[in-house]
Amino acid sequence: MKSLKKNLLLLLIPLTFMMTMSVFSQNYIHAAGLRGGVYSGVNYKNFFSNSVAFEGILLKPWKAFDLTLLVEKHHPVDRSRNFFLYYGIGGHAGFYDARYAKHSFISGGDVIVGFEYEFSRVPIALGVDWKPFYNFIGTSGFYTDGGAFSFRYTFR
Repeated sequence: MKSLKKNLLLLLIPLTFMMTMSVFSQNYIHAAGLRGGVYSGVNYKNFFSNSVAFEGILLKPWKAFDLTLLVEKHHPVDRSRNFFLYYGIGGHAGFYDARYAKHSFISGGDVIVGFEYEFSRVPIALGVDWKPFYNFIGTSGFYTDGGAFSFRYTFR
């Protein structure tokens, strides 16, 4: 129980720091789209402040099902109104086919860093990111192959 409290505290400190940083305006509120990479799937992003977003990613890797939830901080790159750097933290949980993995249930922590470009005249955002993760439950270990491209339709 002590390690769970310690892990939660370690996640809450950077999250609090991210939410108290200066605010920049985003061009959209919601976006939904596709994520392509080693771990492909669909994603949904919702801004709950001008620069902090919640992202949900539903993945289907290797006969598996995985849901990742992230909180992300967005910063314009060189005062741009359309090009953003973002980073964040979160967690994932999922089920794997026992024939392909040592354990059928996995859960762990994720970090993400990426860039996103929002088009001005069309409701589309393109992103590229790297999302390494660590499995605490199931097949434990650190995995660094979570990079992907995202294509999202934006709702203003």
